Amino acid sequence: MALTDRILLPLANETDAERTCAALARELDGEVETPSIVVTHVIEKGGGAPDKAPLAAREEQAESIFTIAENFLDDEGFAVETDLVYGTDVVETLMAAADTHDVTAIVFLPRPEGGLLSQLFAGSLSDELVVASPVPVIALPQPAEE
Repeated sequence: MALTDRILLPLANETDAERTCAALARELDGEVETPSIVVTHVIEKGGGAPDKAPLAAREEQAESIFTIAENFLDDEGFAVETDLVYGTDVVETLMAAADTHDVTAIVFLPRPEGGLLSQLFAGSLSDELVVASPVPVIALPQPAEE
């Protein structure tokens, strides 16, 4: 089984979907085997605190994210599944999704997660993901500025 046979591709929003799918297609261009991709979006629940936005609006955003990813990745010839998951901890929820879908790797395009001070004190989701993941985590390179 190859590292990229079955990929979990977490996407945060529509812009992230466009950028990450383009970066993934660029990196996998010319691969002999076409991977299976599970596109995932986590709706973070408040755990007793009020949610960030109404659930219906967040589910509608997830559908928009999935549509962008499916259109782009289908056009590139990838087999795509989608999975909308809910949890109070994004990293734990992604680990559970990785296990559920029996993926060989988690692939993401790093995004800015606040200022330097907040990253120093709170850490970043990217760091947590790399440390906690039961499967390899692949960070895609940022696209060259045009």
